[in-house]
Amino acid sequence: MKRGKKYVEAAKAIEKGNLYDVAEAVSLVKKTAIAKFDETIEAHIRTGCDGRHADQQIRGAVVLPHGTGKKIRILVFAKDAKAEEAKAAGADYVGGDELIPKIQKENWFEFDVVVATPDMMGVVGRLGRVLGPKGLMPNPKAGTVTMDVTKAIQDIKAGKIEYRLDKTNIIHVPLGKASFTEEQITDNFQTLIEAVIKARPAAVKGQFLKSVTLSSTMGPGVKINPMRLV
Repeated sequence: MKRGKKYVEAAKAIEKGNLYDVAEAVSLVKKTAIAKFDETIEAHIRTGCDGRHADQQIRGAVVLPHGTGKKIRILVFAKDAKAEEAKAAGADYVGGDELIPKIQKENWFEFDVVVATPDMMGVVGRLGRVLGPKGLMPNPKAGTVTMDVTKAIQDIKAGKIEYRLDKTNIIHVPLGKASFTEEQITDNFQTLIEAVIKARPAAVKGQFLKSVTLSSTMGPGVKINPMRLV
């Protein structure tokens, strides 16, 4: 894969094969975020899980102390009093059955998170094929299937993010923006890694954190020494 001049130049700051401590990695990932826009800083955590087994799945949510720096658009499936509560709490979109064709046929995805009250999961279930692959399906473990829609909305707006294994057993999570201070990114990273370690399935044997990498949207990856995180 051909890389641009800026990427090649930025990558020179990172020693190949070196495993950095968190402070060094955060400093480097900020220095190598040289795009003209405010790049997102992401963590990529490769685990020792085998996601093909139900007892080795990881899925949860955590509130990052400094948020992600991105305005999150929330869609809430609720009715009657709960729909009014969701609107009052600041949901961007609130609805029910009428949203099904809009999402299925018009390919409407002007939202980043979906919250649903339990009584609406029958409706939301019809969208499983389109919401599932995008990681947008509400889930009780992530706190997005709940009767307390006010708390769910407040937590998401405050910086709550969901983490889950992808098909290659890696967790990809936004940690903030390149404009964040090193302290803010470090705080967010520590909060995330503690939550992931706590979520380790009992069935996983051997090394749990195989590799941990920080990167910006357009920048090179910086590897953290996973042995120092456990």
